[in-house]
Amino acid sequence: MPDFLGYPADIWLPFTFAALMGLSILIYVVLDGYDLGVGVLFVAADPDEKDRMVASIGPFWDANETWLVLAVGLLLVAFPVAHGIILTALYVPVALMLVGLILRGVSFEFRAKVRPEHKGAWNAAFFAGSLMTALSQGYMLGLYIMGLEETLWTVAFAGLTAICLTAGYAFIGACWLIYKTEEILQWKAVRWAKRLVVFVAAGFVALSLASPAVSPRIFEKWFSWPEMALLAPLPIAAAAIFAALLLTLRHLPAAGDRHALAPYVATVGLFVLCFAGLAYSFYPYVVPERMTIFEAASAPESLAIMLVGTLIVMPVIGAYSAFSYFVFRGKARELSYD
Repeated sequence: MPDFLGYPADIWLPFTFAALMGLSILIYVVLDGYDLGVGVLFVAADPDEKDRMVASIGPFWDANETWLVLAVGLLLVAFPVAHGIILTALYVPVALMLVGLILRGVSFEFRAKVRPEHKGAWNAAFFAGSLMTALSQGYMLGLYIMGLEETLWTVAFAGLTAICLTAGYAFIGACWLIYKTEEILQWKAVRWAKRLVVFVAAGFVALSLASPAVSPRIFEKWFSWPEMALLAPLPIAAAAIFAALLLTLRHLPAAGDRHALAPYVATVGLFVLCFAGLAYSFYPYVVPERMTIFEAASAPESLAIMLVGTLIVMPVIGAYSAFSYFVFRGKARELSYD
């Protein structure tokens, strides 16, 4: 296999696939995160508002989940050994997440087709599926940070992460509703966002402190010199975004619907910063402290063939997602299945 920029194939190909997998996960979190959050917020909405909330995510939710499928597929084909170790350790939360995703999909369709007296049950199922999925993903994240080891302490931290990530999804869902809705529901979304921002900040701080605390290697990467100075912009930028979020939410909804998209964009920025910090902390490990991406990678010949397919499929998924967001831009309309 040929070198690339002076790096041999067994170095640049695993790195490339790790980067593509990380990008897929990040896109999934910022896209499917808001529609999971909208589902979690179902519990606080009136029956008529639930239809408008579903209308705000209806054209996008299934395309958003495609990024999760892509990320797991890349893990399987590029790092098969790590795939087995990670999914074995996370078997129960992964199974619960899949049940939640199935329940969401079924509820999404059935709530539109059942008799009015049965609609409430499917609304509850949609909320339950969204909550189950969000909590499972948060628990998996927490356990991954803890090195995939189950002790009383690691399970407790994973539980805290599950709550904070669910709150983060609900927060970005509220920010999405601020952009996509009007009038009373938009006012409610602003109120929900103001209440949830505290949990988002708590989760951000918990992740920032836990990663270096569980690993001397990660601690050294963050708190040695000059790395400490070079990484200082990350927490400073996060603090600035939180301050801007609080200030913006205080003045929403604004006349002419000004700045309605700003909270969602700012929250995406927070998610990107958090993901960048985690990626820096754990690189080059794909299984924390046990296996690097280079040790877990498939043969360079196999990776080269799969890279061609990935570079075709990934832009197609991205183009489809971008097209759907362009076509269904603007405020969500009344939900209709005629």
